[in-house]
Amino acid sequence: MNQTPATTRSIPIIIGPTAGGKTALAVELALRERAAGGEAEIVSADSMLLYRGMDIGTAKPTIEERRGVVHHLIDVAEPTESFSVKQWLDLAERTIAEIRARGAWPIVVGGTHLYVKALLDGLFEGPGADEGVRARLSAMPAPELRAMLEAKDPAAAAKLHPNDLRRTVRALEVLELTGVPMSEHQKQWDASRGPSGFTLAGLEWPVEAINRRINARVKEMMSRGLLEEVRSLRDRDALGSQAREALGYKQLLMHLEGRCTLEEAVEAIKIETRRFAKNQRTWARRLRTTGGSTWIDASTVPLEGQCEAVVRACERRPGTP
Repeated sequence: MNQTPATTRSIPIIIGPTAGGKTALAVELALRERAAGGEAEIVSADSMLLYRGMDIGTAKPTIEERRGVVHHLIDVAEPTESFSVKQWLDLAERTIAEIRARGAWPIVVGGTHLYVKALLDGLFEGPGADEGVRARLSAMPAPELRAMLEAKDPAAAAKLHPNDLRRTVRALEVLELTGVPMSEHQKQWDASRGPSGFTLAGLEWPVEAINRRINARVKEMMSRGLLEEVRSLRDRDALGSQAREALGYKQLLMHLEGRCTLEEAVEAIKIETRRFAKNQRTWARRLRTTGGSTWIDASTVPLEGQCEAVVRACERRPGTP
């Protein structure tokens, strides 16, 4: 596969539904870059891969799956810590600049679309925290908070997973403190950004096909020892509030607390993961308007064809962020 030098190619950001083959594509792209005489490194844009010890349930790529390719922004925080979008964005931008300085090609991959949006368009930081407002909102039941956000800022609600209580509270806090919805603030911030030097590459799957892959992945996670991983983290009191809400961990913690059977917990993981994939598809539809992006039917295009499509798209949009 003929390729232009990494320094004159834009940086791919690979997105797609969970269990959709994003990591495999990123690794294959990096290996092809190496075979062509260059070098590539992967930058994770996944909010759960940040946490050490949360391996099976986050589908963190194993050493074998990484195939010798350097991965960044994996295992950088303890599960007891909270990690903000701003923290990730600062680390990601610095890491990408360092990879570029080494003459290598950064490949961004991940399923946290809020991270992707921040990398593409910037991040609205908003007013400082008001502890009184935040405490009052945090004391409200989660369904009530979600309903309030959907009523007052439906655009912001559509971007957040229903279980993402921290960002739901923050969106309501910003609205209360400024009188302007978070989504409107973000539009104004986005408008100030210039060309990014990134190329968005989206993997797409028919709903039934990705649901089958999700169910198979959950089954594999359980066989690899996900229950034991969750039990060990719980017994060491090693899960903070953010990590406890992660898919798989939340449901198995409920089982370990005697609130449901193991079978019920596993079924809930499958249901919630399929729901998460639906949320990712909603994000992807919004991101389709991103200039120069490429969209690949991963159910019909083999891995080699996916690689070629991404490289072609990056060569069409040269630039350095």
